[in-house]
Amino acid sequence: MKAIRIHKTGGPEVLTLEDIALPLPAAGQVRVRHTAIGVNFIDTYHRSGLYPLPLPSGLGMEAAGVVDALGPGVGHLEAGERVAYCLGPLGAYAEANNVAADRLVKLPANIGDEDAAASLLKGLTAQYLLKRTYAVKPVETILFHSAAGGVGLIACQWAKHLGVTVIGSVGSDDKVALAEANGCAHVVNTRSDDWAARVRELTAGQGVPVVYDSIGKDTFARSLDCLAVRGMMVSFGNSSGAVPAFEPGILSAKGSLYLTRPTLQSYARTPEELQAAADDLFAVISSGAVKIAIHQRFALAEARKAHEALHSRATTGATVLIP
Repeated sequence: MKAIRIHKTGGPEVLTLEDIALPLPAAGQVRVRHTAIGVNFIDTYHRSGLYPLPLPSGLGMEAAGVVDALGPGVGHLEAGERVAYCLGPLGAYAEANNVAADRLVKLPANIGDEDAAASLLKGLTAQYLLKRTYAVKPVETILFHSAAGGVGLIACQWAKHLGVTVIGSVGSDDKVALAEANGCAHVVNTRSDDWAARVRELTAGQGVPVVYDSIGKDTFARSLDCLAVRGMMVSFGNSSGAVPAFEPGILSAKGSLYLTRPTLQSYARTPEELQAAADDLFAVISSGAVKIAIHQRFALAEARKAHEALHSRATTGATVLIP
């Protein structure tokens, strides 16, 4: 089968398309024939070496497709069933992958394969952020960074559906309208505005109870300035680079703040927890309250172009690869 591989870490140029042999699924595994593949920022962290991998390696954690073969001991799935996964194993940038059966979610008939591949990782991230890391409440005002990105577009729509006033941040003026159309009551530009002061202004000087930040280094310090007393800083990504080391005393100086660095893996530890979160996501998509925006499609062989587009910050919404 065709698969994208990396033999060294670096920029998008290290991605290579190769012919590899996929073994039969082992005990407890299922072979999934991919129909759509999700592209996520964590893929760039693996490729660059920010999150080290043993090399050579496949890439990608998210895909949707059809059960193609069952390994020994798998009894709850059948060949031909539509499924998706987003927690690995690495190797989703390929025509097929062997996946642990308990890491798969079943797709309802009204959720298309591309929508599943575009939304599962991002949507499950939005689900745990808004409902479990910090459970947002109606009438609260929150700050969500990268509001026009893949997670942001889902999370801001979902937060609005939950009765929350969303202040979204974007990195360029041409993304303001998109953020406003997807749940944001207010939008700040982190590249041109005194955005932290604007957040304070929008909250009558009080600040917000929670900041959701996937940008990292460039926004971390000023995000703390946006928080109300005893507010929570949710740092869940590093698109601008890792947050540098800091003295914990800054959290007390700025109002006894909380800081967490969550991951989806910690919120989907069991098959039941994973499927329940997916069902919640699929339900809000099916209701029409959250719409999945796939704004970029690339052939599997064009994975390098997909990563170049991500790094340029020219993308909005979700990006998928088509095998």
